[in-house]
Amino acid sequence: MQIVEISQHGGPEVLVQAERDVPRPKAGDVLIRVAWAGVNRPDALQRAGNYAPPPDASDLPGLEASGEVVAVGEGAGWSVGDRVCGLLPGGGYAEYVTTPGAHCLPVPEGLSLKEAACLPETYFTVWTNVFDRGRLRGGERFLVHGGSSGIGTTAIQLAREWGARVFTTAGTDEKCAFCAELGAERAINYKTEDFVDVLRSEGGADLILDMVGGDYIARNIRTLADDGRLVQIAFLGGAKAELNFAPLMVRRLTVTGSTLRPQSDGAKAAIADALREHVWPLLAAGKVRPIMDSEFALAEASKAHARMESSDHMGKIVLRVAGDMT
Repeated sequence: MQIVEISQHGGPEVLVQAERDVPRPKAGDVLIRVAWAGVNRPDALQRAGNYAPPPDASDLPGLEASGEVVAVGEGAGWSVGDRVCGLLPGGGYAEYVTTPGAHCLPVPEGLSLKEAACLPETYFTVWTNVFDRGRLRGGERFLVHGGSSGIGTTAIQLAREWGARVFTTAGTDEKCAFCAELGAERAINYKTEDFVDVLRSEGGADLILDMVGGDYIARNIRTLADDGRLVQIAFLGGAKAELNFAPLMVRRLTVTGSTLRPQSDGAKAAIADALREHVWPLLAAGKVRPIMDSEFALAEASKAHARMESSDHMGKIVLRVAGDMT
């Protein structure tokens, strides 16, 4: 099969085409003929040498894909011919990939395989961090940084459907307008406004989802309302910060966070079950949708990474592997 592998750690140019044997599904796994593969920040971190795959996972990048089940291991829970989208431990930049059947979901009614490839990594991440760890409730003030990203566009829409007041940050007026169209009550251009001042004028944020880190960490703490929660999912601006912990005690704040890839198979299966129950009906009804930015051929994975790291994109980037199968 054709694949794209990381030839050495470095920039997008280290992604190169190669050939490997088609993997075989073990018990509980499915083998998917990949139609489309999602491109995500963790792929770029792995390429740069900053996010090693688990010991038993493929060394190929790619944490989500859509396609057709072509082989099943014992107890996988799917049949040959089923169209699925799946959360992957790795290996998505390839014509075939294996993943636990419990980490797969059906392609939502009304969505294409291309759109479905944008769902697993992003929706698993948002669900577990905003609704499980973050405990978002209707009527709360919710701030998500990076509102025009795949994570941001998903979080805005789901929080809106939960009845939250949604605030977000973005780096251009165009991106802010885009976020407002998705349901953000207030989109803050972080280059011209201070999100701390904006949220404090509204009473503070009850929940913040942040992937920036760095100096945003202390600013997020100042932004939170009493009993507020900060959920950290990445550190694009750095993982270290000087922080006064006294406000956490006095104002009863919670700081937490998670990464998805190292979690157990059982934990990921539980997230898949929650998405099937609570979110897949919203997708089928058209109340939320994956936001698409651009597509590239599998052989153009390096261009896809360059697009993502430019931060010019709005929504998800995908790799066309077999395309929409007929």
